[in-house]
Amino acid sequence: MSLTSIIRPILTRRLKETSLYSGYGEEIQQKELRRLLQSAVDTSYGERYGFSKISGYSDFCQQVPLVRYEDIREWVMRMVAGESNVLWRGKTHNFAQSSGTSDGKSKYIPITKESFSRCHYRGATDCVAHYLALNPKSKIFDGKAFILGGSYANELTLQKGVRVGDLSANLIGNINPLANLVRIPSKRVALMEDWSKKLPALVKSSIGQNVTNISGVPSWFLSVIKEVLRATGADTIHEVWPNLEVFFHGGISFKPYRKQYEAITDSHKMHFLETYNASEGFFAVQTSWDTPAMLLLLDIGVFYEFIPLEETDSPHPRTLTIGEVEAGQTYEMVITACNGLWRYRIGDTVRVEQTSPVKITIAGRTKHYINAFGEELMVHNADAALQKACSLCDAAVDNYTVAPVFATPTTKGHHEWLVEFAKRPKDIEAFADTLDNCLRKENSDYDAKRFEGIFIDRLTIVEARTGLFDDWLLQRSGKLGGQRKIPRLYNTREIIDTMLKLNNQTAI
Repeated sequence: MSLTSIIRPILTRRLKETSLYSGYGEEIQQKELRRLLQSAVDTSYGERYGFSKISGYSDFCQQVPLVRYEDIREWVMRMVAGESNVLWRGKTHNFAQSSGTSDGKSKYIPITKESFSRCHYRGATDCVAHYLALNPKSKIFDGKAFILGGSYANELTLQKGVRVGDLSANLIGNINPLANLVRIPSKRVALMEDWSKKLPALVKSSIGQNVTNISGVPSWFLSVIKEVLRATGADTIHEVWPNLEVFFHGGISFKPYRKQYEAITDSHKMHFLETYNASEGFFAVQTSWDTPAMLLLLDIGVFYEFIPLEETDSPHPRTLTIGEVEAGQTYEMVITACNGLWRYRIGDTVRVEQTSPVKITIAGRTKHYINAFGEELMVHNADAALQKACSLCDAAVDNYTVAPVFATPTTKGHHEWLVEFAKRPKDIEAFADTLDNCLRKENSDYDAKRFEGIFIDRLTIVEARTGLFDDWLLQRSGKLGGQRKIPRLYNTREIIDTMLKLNNQTAI
């Protein structure tokens, strides 16, 4: 009897609970809110905002403010310093270091004991349970999981006993020891900080292993797989790992990378399953091969609220519960969770694809969009258009970022794309035409602004030298991998101008 056949019924038992999301989602969420409030009633934050007097969602909205990280930084830093019962009960020893805020400082997202067990690890278990339901022939536990992790922060420890680093580093560092029996690489390799040393170590530790599943950010894992192929001389990764069956991916959109993955895997064996696992929590997982929409997980220590997209810049935006959202609409997501984040605006926008149960796709970041000319271009529009253009022009892209070029007295504005190609199209200008047309089909506002070139001109493309985006990440944060991501769209030229300057320099 295989190990998978033993574990399968244990994990899939969970699906009976998630099936209750359809029809009982609102009740499940209200129960989560009550549980969260009760757990934190005696914390400093709970006393400040009167958690003991909150009897329902209406009271919750009136008494507890919507916040961004800047609003709670002082509270979090008290936790980092070792203070107990601040945003959550007890002491918190782990923090996920995330990208900087508008003031240039890093964010430290608390990872409490409860958020490890109730949210991140349970979300990962739910992910595997749904995959097993989708693939009855799976033998996922009969081999090893190759989990690509980040590293802890290379900085002075802020407080004895506190670990600060990428979310993945914290998850690997605190994983149940039994999981190490079915996981590679070793913790030593997984948590290495220097990517130039880590990459060859990952290749060495994975060759010869019976890898059945891989997990990580698509862009980083692609680099690892390419090195494995180069080291072995194989054409596809299934020549190296013949039993590989699934890639659990998240962190960034998979669309720009799908074609490259399909070219180096056996389509008869390989599956791709999207997850929404952020530093702030594990929120959703794909549950059908027919749609990339992900099931919002409602009973894993997270209470969700949604701000209509048109109100994200309002000083007092409306918030909706899952029972009030509408299919086809895009919202900014707000979470209250067992990591001590209360009505926290995480900066992500999601599109609700269906209700009862709620399924979502990630639309982008609240700050990562372009609306310089009224075109309201979102990341999911850009990803989808780029995927289609690459398919039509037989091209592949490793990384990209986009910013507006503003109008002058003699020129119209347009979008400038800085693109690092994995496979260069034969004709860059023809590719730009194709991409522009694909964008017009994806976004009606962009199409309207492009009509006969009255408002904005066709986009332009600048080719990035090989390694530019890695160099920029290294220069910006001092390290590669983990949760380091490229801002795809930006409404100013702050990011792209820095990259363009770096593009003309020798690689770091």
